[in-house]
Amino acid sequence: MKEQRLVEAEVYLKHKDGYRIPVITRISPVKDENGVVTGAVELFSDNSAKIAAFQKMEKPEQLAFIDSLTGVGNRRYSEIKIAAKLEEMNRYARFGLLFTDIDNFKQFNDTHGHDTGDRVLKLADRSVMSNLREDDFAGRWGGEEFIAIISNVNREEFVATADKLRGMIERSSLEMAGQEPSHVTVSVGAVVAKRDDDMENLVMKARKTAGIL
Repeated sequence: MKEQRLVEAEVYLKHKDGYRIPVITRISPVKDENGVVTGAVELFSDNSAKIAAFQKMEKPEQLAFIDSLTGVGNRRYSEIKIAAKLEEMNRYARFGLLFTDIDNFKQFNDTHGHDTGDRVLKLADRSVMSNLREDDFAGRWGGEEFIAIISNVNREEFVATADKLRGMIERSSLEMAGQEPSHVTVSVGAVVAKRDDDMENLVMKARKTAGIL
């Protein structure tokens, strides 16, 4: 309103389920008949490309490849995507693999019950998936572990992306009746794939580095 012009920015808003999503906001000044700014109109557009892509899948594909609890790719789909990226890397660009483990997950289950544990899984997985680019991928590996494939990055960009995603999870919060919001933390491992990697040793290397970021 002070600048009297359209302003556009990317911000991160808290979803009702606790995780952060990227949103494009556009703010336009509103003027009266004398040209004086009297207010503003703000429009929000969801910028979560990955969620939109999963939602476009046909129902049979969703049943085969999407984890029913969290809505991200399941173990089978994750393995397919890693194998495809390794094959692609022999001809094109490199990629990075993130391996994420939710800290103290058993404590959430034991203290608050499995329903709360399920909400923690959804919060962490959706925080990652909502903040990936269209060419990237997020999948649940099993239990409280999940992976993300980050395409076409050098090591510096990859580490920055890993740190951003870790921070997005930690800045999310889980609302629980009669209690203070609970924050979730994760251990993240990151490895840039090499041409002689196969799926097993790539995942093993990423898992071993969990907690270094």
